[in-house]
Amino acid sequence: MDLTEGTQQVKKARSKKMMLWFGIGSLIMSFAGLISAFIVSSKQRLNEDWLIDFELPSAFLISLVLILLSSLTFILAKKALQHNKMQMVSVWLLVTLGLGIAFVYSQFAGFSQIIATGYYFTGPTSNITMSYIYVIAVLHIAHVIAGLICLIVVIYNHFKQKYNSNNMLGFELAANFWHFVDMLWLVLFLFLYFFRYII
Repeated sequence: MDLTEGTQQVKKARSKKMMLWFGIGSLIMSFAGLISAFIVSSKQRLNEDWLIDFELPSAFLISLVLILLSSLTFILAKKALQHNKMQMVSVWLLVTLGLGIAFVYSQFAGFSQIIATGYYFTGPTSNITMSYIYVIAVLHIAHVIAGLICLIVVIYNHFKQKYNSNNMLGFELAANFWHFVDMLWLVLFLFLYFFRYII
């Protein structure tokens, strides 16, 4: 494929999409590094202070359902935009925003559940296993918040009537990033949930 082909607008859109994918690639490597550190620490400290039977808080499962639903509603918003059904775009975008906020709330509820079991992030009641879970979840929340900011910008632009079936670039970029953070939490949750059974 010749990257010099197309109008200036097409080339600009292509470069923005490529920049997003480069950014996503770097984030994948960052979280892969965290997962690797988690695995290595579990092997090194298995007979010391590593929790073999740790359990993820139930709120994390609820947050998984919420964020997967938000991906679905963003897809429905995009389909509505492709058909220029602006009222439905508004509905689905606002539902997506609500689900995203509910996800962040459920994550903090999960932290409360971890604290209720007696494990803090640092201090005498902390544990390396739970500290890793805190770090992984908090870093992911930070990216979800970045996604929420993008979503709010999209909603603002939508109400300013900047998007239609022929002009969807900003919408698509935000949607792709949102789907990434959604799938990232799915991978992180499944890793943390099943890891305790294989160590």
